[in-house]
Amino acid sequence: MRYVDGGGLTAKGRQRREAVRLEAAGLFADGLGPLEVARRLRVSSKSAYQWHQAWTKGGAEALASRGASGQRCKLFTRCQENLGAYLEQGPAAHGWDEDQGGPARGLPR
Repeated sequence: MRYVDGGGLTAKGRQRREAVRLEAAGLFADGLGPLEVARRLRVSSKSAYQWHQAWTKGGAEALASRGASGQRCKLFTRCQENLGAYLEQGPAAHGWDEDQGGPARGLPR
């Protein structure tokens, strides 16, 4: 995935992770502790403890996805589209030689 596409996880990836967290919420509600939840869901104990703490304070809603994280892109939409197209074209289309060691126009590397 390219940064211009949002970087990090796709929407589908976020949905999968949210499903695991919500499954953890159900297991917490059934009385299981973080270590058992971590074992059953094959996640780290650190994540399970963090989820348990969030679940204790805010229920299953606290484990819902909040969407993509990170700072909003500062590029205008048109600039993002152009950047995506440039990245798809590759370095050679923009004057960089095959090893990407420097411009192919004879400038120093």
